[in-house]
Amino acid sequence: MELYRHTDAVPASLQGSVVAWGNFDGFHKGHQAVFRQTAAIADAQHAPLTALTTEPHPREFFAPEAPSFRLMSLRNKAHVLETFGVDALFVLNFDDALSSMSADAFVEELLVGRLGVRHIVTGYDQRFGKGRAGDTDLLVRMGSQLGFGVTAIEPVAHDGEAYSSTQVRACLREGRPEEAADLMGHWWRIEGRVEEGDQRGRTIGFPTANVAWGNYLEPCLGVYAMRAHVEDGPHVGTYDAVANLGMRPTFNKTALCFEVHLLDFQGDLYGSHMSVDFVSFIRPEQKFDGLDALKAQIAADSDEARKRLGQAEYGADRYPEVKR
Repeated sequence: MELYRHTDAVPASLQGSVVAWGNFDGFHKGHQAVFRQTAAIADAQHAPLTALTTEPHPREFFAPEAPSFRLMSLRNKAHVLETFGVDALFVLNFDDALSSMSADAFVEELLVGRLGVRHIVTGYDQRFGKGRAGDTDLLVRMGSQLGFGVTAIEPVAHDGEAYSSTQVRACLREGRPEEAADLMGHWWRIEGRVEEGDQRGRTIGFPTANVAWGNYLEPCLGVYAMRAHVEDGPHVGTYDAVANLGMRPTFNKTALCFEVHLLDFQGDLYGSHMSVDFVSFIRPEQKFDGLDALKAQIAADSDEARKRLGQAEYGADRYPEVKR
């Protein structure tokens, strides 16, 4: 899959594509329905299948000081879209110029003038252009004038409630990663570079990889059973893991730290890129009276993580459709 950050560089081979348009944060089952419909239209019209999104998310642009809410990095999003057969991902830079562009100009200059879209598939509640003045009715009207088709996907529901990124975020904030995964159809994954920490874990027999948290949503703090994927360096592979996300109150720390202990692993991971799946919440973070109590609890957490990760309901292949 090709990624284009500048729409004026789109090659002729991708002109006339069928485009799935949205933010797709978390790529939950509702998003997946959009892509299945987009793929069906692209196949029927023998056209390229592409996706259109923005970076940063408009909410980040308009409220940069607000707490992070992102479920997915652009890198991870691109990997997931590739598994759905997307030929190219177009990423618009959401800046002052784009935020002040009228809805009509967005359609005429970007969608038609630069991308040459053949058909657009998006959610029923899509809003765009200055002041969010554009909607699917405008798209349909301009499509009939300018020669492209429009499909607005209605909400995909489960138990009478539509899938949404808001639901996923609520599950994660409440320590329910399994339920978040069921909504998304894949484990929630964050990724980052392994940084050098204070190496205290080594001294107590549980070395950890300190993974940069970035601008992800902050879920429930505590200890998780996880599946870690080392993506480069000498130790490429997937490992069962236990991790603590929190402030490390035992050591009187105040900054958020994400420490991942790979079970039954020895090696140096500094500088490696790691992605980590949140599989199951074990317990909230807590303060211990001393190192012996902390060591005993980490050993118990590691045993519990091994137990859970060995069960079929927590298996790496539970969600076969979204592969990364």
